[in-house]
Amino acid sequence: MKKKFARTFFISFLCFVVAYGGIGYYFMNHKNEAAIGTIGKEEKKIDDHFDEKNEILFLLLGVDAKDVSKSKGTRTDTMMLVNIDFNTGAVKILSIPRDTRVDIRGLSGKRKINAAHANGGPELSVKTVQDLLGVDLDYYVKVDYKVVKEVVDAIGGVKVDVPMNMKYDDPTADPPLHINLKKGVQVLNGDESLQFLRFRKGYKDADLGRIKAQQQFMKAFMEQALKPKNLLKLPKMISAYYKYVDTNIPMGTLTKMAFSANKINTENIHGATIPGDGQYIGKTSYFIYNKEEMDILVKEMFGDYLYTNKTVE
Repeated sequence: MKKKFARTFFISFLCFVVAYGGIGYYFMNHKNEAAIGTIGKEEKKIDDHFDEKNEILFLLLGVDAKDVSKSKGTRTDTMMLVNIDFNTGAVKILSIPRDTRVDIRGLSGKRKINAAHANGGPELSVKTVQDLLGVDLDYYVKVDYKVVKEVVDAIGGVKVDVPMNMKYDDPTADPPLHINLKKGVQVLNGDESLQFLRFRKGYKDADLGRIKAQQQFMKAFMEQALKPKNLLKLPKMISAYYKYVDTNIPMGTLTKMAFSANKINTENIHGATIPGDGQYIGKTSYFIYNKEEMDILVKEMFGDYLYTNKTVE
């Protein structure tokens, strides 16, 4: 069924917070030795790498599916590359427009980057971003947008500055779309947050304006989610994690990240979008990236992960 609204680029990051928070809570409170014992030698090796650098790079994918773990064949609506440095508390986020025109391994001709997941799942999405940006990337976090409502309500809402009056109705959308928000600073509950994030018409610079609004929301969410009082809400988030999140980040690494969550500095979150412009090629609308500017931006944000800076074994 055709989706008539855009999910947001930040959603997978939101779920990622839920993921490591929920798993950390589980291990801290239940001490499940059987679960801990499932961390194999390969995962232990990755954990050692995380211990050494104390940071992680992963691709965040947003989808709309009944079963997020079996959503291959679905195009991603959101995609961003995220680096979290637990030494400094810095978070770097690079948004990749879903219409970005790229080459995808195994497919003829150039396609929109969101087609990678439809043809090869999160693994092909990771490879496509590797090829596009030239970064050494292993991990992904894939989530369903429906987690937003549950998590935002669990933490008591998110305070944001709504940039304009937002009103839009589409009863034929899946799910039905009813947006009615007033301009100004306010605390949005879960349903209102979905309205804010699903609104796409009215921004002066189209998707880029929507991305800026979502970045504002993400930062506000992080500030709220990381408040000590919300640590007590983690049990409510665990069920959301299992329903809406699929990731290949090892359990051991997620657990260690949970213990480091308090080091994240919401004043040190840096967001950017791949530079470029929208363009029609035939009857199809694409986002055409500026390779020179993109390469400079990627080097500034993720220089340590560039293939050119790594020794090939």
